[in-house]
Amino acid sequence: MPHRQDETKQVQRVGFYSFLVNLALTCLKAMLACLSGSLPVVASAVDSAADSAASLALWAGLKLSTRKSERFPYGLYKIENVIQVFVAFLIFLIGYEIVREIITAPAGTPNVTLTVVIGMGISVLIPWVFGWYTMWIGRRTGSPALIADGRHRQADVLSTAVVLAAVAAHYSGLHINYHGITIDRIAAGLVVIFIAFAGLELLVNGMRVLLDVSIDPATLDEVRRLIESQPAVVEVRFLVGRNAGRFRFLEGDVVLRVEDLEMAHAISERIEAGIRKKVPNIDRILIHYEPRSKFSLTIAIPMESDRETISRHFGEAHLFYIASLRNKDFRVLEERFIANPYREKEKGKGIAVGHWLIDQGVDRLYIPRSLEGKGPAYVLSNAGVETELLRAHTLAEFWKGKGRASDH
Repeated sequence: MPHRQDETKQVQRVGFYSFLVNLALTCLKAMLACLSGSLPVVASAVDSAADSAASLALWAGLKLSTRKSERFPYGLYKIENVIQVFVAFLIFLIGYEIVREIITAPAGTPNVTLTVVIGMGISVLIPWVFGWYTMWIGRRTGSPALIADGRHRQADVLSTAVVLAAVAAHYSGLHINYHGITIDRIAAGLVVIFIAFAGLELLVNGMRVLLDVSIDPATLDEVRRLIESQPAVVEVRFLVGRNAGRFRFLEGDVVLRVEDLEMAHAISERIEAGIRKKVPNIDRILIHYEPRSKFSLTIAIPMESDRETISRHFGEAHLFYIASLRNKDFRVLEERFIANPYREKEKGKGIAVGHWLIDQGVDRLYIPRSLEGKGPAYVLSNAGVETELLRAHTLAEFWKGKGRASDH
């Protein structure tokens, strides 16, 4: 939580810096427009002025987006996406104004000086550097508003570079006027194209989140794998997620192999912690869990090679007796002896056997010696496998104690 608060403050700080940078660019371009009278410089100045207003709205939105209240229990994260849409429409408005100016403004030769060329060069350099920085912070913190701002700055770099090329051409003495088509109007038209593409991308991305589009499939697949990697999870029935601003909300329904609700709750908390550790910017995870309703119960007992004597060792047992029993009357439905595949393993054989029994679908393990405090006990417990101590020395004694001597 402190880490996320630090990221939020950083996002807000960069948003305010963005406003200051846009304001400075607006002032610089406005001065250059007055000096030169160049249409693309005027368009670029108008573009930066709109960016200043958008950056101010961005900063205000970032300040408000993390607040929660009784009426907005999920927070105001989507304010960031509302800002995306607002910036997109603002960009379209700018494009319209530039097109209108291209059509209605009289053709003329601007007064381009070296000061104007240098000033436009600075106008290219500043948004390029700050745009790269903004997108880096946006990706690191998962902020769509900052990513949007950084992408718009990249478009600004291209469009301002076109303007720089136009004023440089005028300064070098290259003048073209073919039936009213001038370098200024060509450059201004190219700026409009850049602006339109930037606005369309922001509009689509912002509306997708506002309409609760799902989290990207790759992230959902990663979350599903994290859940299924928990040994106690039998099935993931459904998993959905959505974005709100730079944060994510997840909801899933899982079936656990445990029957105890307290243990199921502990497992769901472990699942949630694992997801938060691997997937960034998770605000809330809602895991619906339910114990598996089973017709049968699978038990396991470590055995010696004679298939009758119960082994006093777990990891070094020769065989395991595994039986499927009907829950309601403990009647044997299926039984088999399986050789211990890890008996000869030099290290960690007990933990390896524990994982192997889980893969066999074992629900309950009967052993003559306690595994408490040992690695296999944690492995089995985490998977919801019950462990019971037994006093019987043979399989026949075990079944006699269960009242099933007549079946064995």
